[in-house]
Amino acid sequence: MASNTFDNQSIPKGLAFALIGYASYSVHDAIVKALHEYSVFQILFFAMLFCYLPFSVARIADGTPLSVTPKHPKLAFARALLHVSSLGFAFSAFAMLPLVDAYVLLFCTPLIISVLAVFFLGEQIALVRWLLIAMGLMGVLVVLRPSIETVQIGHFLALACALCSAGSSVIARKIGGAENMASMILFPLLATIIVSGSVMIFHYKPMPLNHLGMMFLIGGLGLLGQYCILNGFRMAPATYIAPMQYSQIVWAIIFGYVFFQESVDMWAVVGALMTIASGIGMIWRERQVSKVRANLNTRNSRAVGAPLMKPREADRKK
Repeated sequence: MASNTFDNQSIPKGLAFALIGYASYSVHDAIVKALHEYSVFQILFFAMLFCYLPFSVARIADGTPLSVTPKHPKLAFARALLHVSSLGFAFSAFAMLPLVDAYVLLFCTPLIISVLAVFFLGEQIALVRWLLIAMGLMGVLVVLRPSIETVQIGHFLALACALCSAGSSVIARKIGGAENMASMILFPLLATIIVSGSVMIFHYKPMPLNHLGMMFLIGGLGLLGQYCILNGFRMAPATYIAPMQYSQIVWAIIFGYVFFQESVDMWAVVGALMTIASGIGMIWRERQVSKVRANLNTRNSRAVGAPLMKPREADRKK
């Protein structure tokens, strides 16, 4: 396969890799929810230790020697803090909310990226994209049907995760062309380990061997998810792979019902479909006309620090 094209045989393989990767993340999230008795910082620390640290070191070591000194230290620092916050908020939301509710709010990230891109990247949003953003937000309202009785702190945490993840992605898009891979990966990684490890000291709870094994499994599933999704993007265009993340809503319904006795009503399904349709529409819209394409260039916001991935020629607008 040429380096700048995708053949018909590689695309199905890429889709399969993406589906496996996002399924791995769904199992990852379900285990995080099952370990809700532990501090989110304790879970986050071990996830970093067992998964992201070896994965990041391997990615950096695989290339040529690079300097870890960022060229935009203030933005790199801000991005690292946003990444730490997004992970902490996400893990907390999974512990507090039904999985479907958490995912629908996290799926707002591409919509928020589009809005932030107007102010920080100078992108012009056409009417179609504003309509897609509005549809996605309406889908969230349909799922949550907010009221004093139904809205929980977990909903605000999931929304905060989406905001932080979007902010991190926009910064990555802004500085990614000037920064090297080492600094893009290591800054968020070290920030997460330092913050979670420092706070964990005050909330550490001894773990039986089976729970330690579950912590290790979280790291392993995160590693598998990143590996599969990155391979998916190497084998197929971004517009094929990016929508596969919405397969997680299916796993959320299954896992929520089987393991956590969570029920999903008709309106939750309708709202989720609206948000999913909005996100897919944004992805395809960016593929066709957007000059910034923040969502596609960042690719996977759950990867280590969401390092910017340079689009291949086949991903570019003809």
